Formats: sequence, structure tokens, C-alpha cells
Amino acid sequence: MKILFFGDIMGKAGREALAAALPKLKKKYEPDFVIANGENLAHGLGITRRTFKELMDFGVDAVTGGNHIFSKEDGLSLLKDDRKMIIRPLNYPEKTVGRGFLILQAGIKRLLLINLNGRVFMKEDLNDPFAEVEALLESYGLGKEAFDEGKERVDGILVDFHAEATSEKKAMGYFLDGRVSGVLGTHTHVQTNDDRILNGGTAYVSDAGMVGVEDSVIGA
Repeated sequence: MKILFFGDIMGKAGREALAAALPKLKKKYEPDFVIANGENLAHGLGITRRTFKELMDFGVDAVTGGNHIFSKEDGLSLLKDDRKMIIRPLNYPEKTVGRGFLILQAGIKRLLLINLNGRVFMKEDLNDPFAEVEALLESYGLGKEAFDEGKERVDGILVDFHAEATSEKKAMGYFLDGRVSGVLGTHTHVQTNDDRILNGGTAYVSDAGMVGVEDSVIGA
């Protein structure tokens, strides 16, 4: 399974960059799934129906969020629509609009996509992301082991961990090592140089960075 993942797409410049780069990247890598973090898609804060449609038209399969995904009314209406391939962090309070995970399918390949939000240095009232993802993984698993444990089998599990502190992200990587395919950090807009395969086989990076203007302050 091949996945193209894009960190926070920052405003119009980020969308234009993605539109220009994605066709070439899809031709080069032939990905099964294209995932993008869209919480800064519209003017750098939140998401609208128009900007969401732009991503879908570019060839993005699903959009993940973070603490800014609720910043515009359009974002709330998108999250309410289960037909739209958009998720918000799983560990927001239970009555929060939207869902925190979804399953994508390409042919016979099935990917469980999970969005989590960190709590360190965050102002939001959030549930424990470690406990929330642990509970979810009681129902889903990778490969043959999933059948053995009575879980629903998927071919890949990808986690977008939207968090401020690299320490919290690293802890999540070790916590999920061997149980998910990848833990990819987002939120800071600054790409970290610590991408690696953890001992249990899980791909990890503290932050994938942003898609936006390089000569800027985190895209602004």
C-alpha cells in the first residue's frame, strides 16, 4: 500500500502548490490513497465547502483536521455530512460534530484513517488521545492477527496526530508502534528531521510540516 500524505495545507498558496505538485507525484508514486490535513485550508484558518471541493478535485481522497477544523460554519456542515471524506480529531468530547476516523477503500485495500489531537500546550477541552485510540483499536487490527483477535481487519492504519509538543507526539509513536502503519505529526507547520521506522515497524515523523509559502512565518 502506498500513501501520499500532506501536512497542513496553508491557505490559497498551499492549495495552488498542491494543485501543481500532486499530478506529478501521483504519476511518480502511483499511491493507493492521498491524504491531506486541511484545517488551515481557507485563508489559513478552517475549511470551506469550496476549498474542500478543490482538494477533492485535485485528487485528494480524504482530509484530516485539527483544532482549527471547526473555525468556519462550512467546516461544521462538512463534518456533519458522513458522505464527505473529512474527519476531525477523535478525542474531542463525545457530542462534538463529525467523526474521528473513517475507512478508505481502493480495490481490495482498506485503510483505517485516524485523527487525534494532542493536549500539551493546547487550550481545547480534550479527552485523552491515548485512551481514545486504544479503545478504537479494540475493534480494528492489521492483517491476520485481526482475525485471531476478533477484530475487523484492515490493510493499513494511519494516524494524523495533530499536536504541539514533539514529546507528546513521540510518546504516541512508541505507544502505537507495531499496531498501526504510521503516526504522522501535524500542527506546527515546521517539518522535523526525525522520520524513521520504529522498532515495531511503524513509520513515524514528529511533524510533516506544511504546504505553504516557505518565506513566511508558518505560512502567514
